[in-house]
Amino acid sequence: MQTIPITDTYSQQLSITLAGQACTINLYQKSTGFYCDLYVDNTLIIGGVICQNLNKIVRNTYLGFVGDLCFQDTEGASDPSSPGLGTRFIFCYLEVSDLGGAG
Repeated sequence: MQTIPITDTYSQQLSITLAGQACTINLYQKSTGFYCDLYVDNTLIIGGVICQNLNKIVRNTYLGFVGDLCFQDTEGASDPSSPGLGTRFIFCYLEVSDLGGAG
């Protein structure tokens, strides 16, 4: 598992390489929750997926993303929101080995 650094803002875009994949990640708050878009090599893999505590975001290997993403609440079991992003709510990349060989 790798922690992805994020800032405590309602909307942000990250560029990061994960398992050799050039990723662009959009994270944004709406009235109904916190959401994620994931692009690999400028191709949308997932869009508008709600982020919940310890719930995988990508979920499906057929989408072509190696690994998965998730948020972890370090102080309880709440879903991510601001304030607290990057401190209380940690954004994680799950490697294939973290997924038991799936993903």
